[in-house]
Amino acid sequence: MTMSGRASGTLSAVKDDRATNQHHEAAEALRALQGELSGCTGCGLSPGRTQVVFGAGNPQAELLFVGEGPGFHEDRQGEPFVGQAGKLLTELLAGIGLTRDDVYIANVVKCRPPENRDPTPYEIAACTPHLMRQIAIIKPRVICTLGRFATRLLAETELSMSVIHGKAKTREVGGVQTVIFPIFHPAAALYTPANRQILEEDFVRLRRLLDRGLEALSTPAVTQQTGSHDGCSEMADSQSADSGTVEAGGSGAVQMVTSTTEAVTSNEASVQPETATPQAEQLPLW
Repeated sequence: MTMSGRASGTLSAVKDDRATNQHHEAAEALRALQGELSGCTGCGLSPGRTQVVFGAGNPQAELLFVGEGPGFHEDRQGEPFVGQAGKLLTELLAGIGLTRDDVYIANVVKCRPPENRDPTPYEIAACTPHLMRQIAIIKPRVICTLGRFATRLLAETELSMSVIHGKAKTREVGGVQTVIFPIFHPAAALYTPANRQILEEDFVRLRRLLDRGLEALSTPAVTQQTGSHDGCSEMADSQSADSGTVEAGGSGAVQMVTSTTEAVTSNEASVQPETATPQAEQLPLW
């Protein structure tokens, strides 16, 4: 083996060891936090729980799912999303080539609200610091919020899920620079089967976000011919306005084309469009 080959192998081994150590440290930090919270009495939910449902998954996951709170089955088993909604989540993950071991799953509150009622603002406030500590340890590149409670908390928005699902927002959460990607809670598809298609489409967008990172959020470049023909610019603006929000996977993406100007007379010109290189479809922001 050459000297450069040995050096490359050594560097690779060092990187692998570092990654292993970081994974171990993250796992240990999560276990310590879980142990700390096992007897939590920080809000009124503690007397009625079977156990704290801390979270589960890869301690260094690039993708973190955050739901609302544990239900009946989660409270009994101590793991998030193990009921029918959890089964659907597992299927949606498989549809984009992931398993539950690839991601981390947590909730806004870690104890089951009685009769699966909505968590109160006081309960959410009491549990939020624990979630923030989980985020700080895991350092996910993407946080996929499942439903309105997680979305309101982590994206700090009052916009409805019907407006912002499948869209993205960059922000700092728990000291981590990340991308918030809201989708409907899987339970919504259990009550309204038509919502499953919406979830599947949003998961395709989520896969694109994981694969391309922030590049998936950038606005496609627009190339226009400058000159005296303002009509070309106005037509482009009109097309853009008529198209509405362009979502990844949709058929309404507006492709801007370059233009060349040919002289017809000394005082007139016509604009001939050229074929543009197709732009990668972008994920919409909100």
